Amino acid sequence: MSLFSALSVGASGMAAQRARAEVLVENLANAETTRTPQGGPYQRKDVVFESAEAPSPFSSVFDSQVQTVSGVAVSDIITDTSPPERRYMPGHPDADASGYVAFPNVNPAEDMVDLMGAARSYEANVAAIGAVKDMIQRSLDLLR
Repeated sequence: MSLFSALSVGASGMAAQRARAEVLVENLANAETTRTPQGGPYQRKDVVFESAEAPSPFSSVFDSQVQTVSGVAVSDIITDTSPPERRYMPGHPDADASGYVAFPNVNPAEDMVDLMGAARSYEANVAAIGAVKDMIQRSLDLLR
């Protein structure tokens, strides 16, 4: 694996974790949303990752020399289809005839822990890219 391929792998990891963080923030922002434009409460979303070829910026030049490198990509964003949590709140504007309101199945504590994990994974990819950048810089210094 070339150093430039390692940069591509790190960049794909950063993009995937950014997408994961965006979905988690959306879940947290809508944790109490009982009415959406589609009708009913907000439905929790999750990101699904898949292994994907990490494009190398120099692959056209080094096609015969560069091996295929796997990175990560978002393959899908799935919606939780489990039934909503029902709370007895007879005065709520979205209450049904029996006084129950449907709330999203979002656990803020769980999503905050997942968000911290996404942030740490992003930071790990930044550190890996920094290490590769330092290796490239040292290689250039040796060639002077």
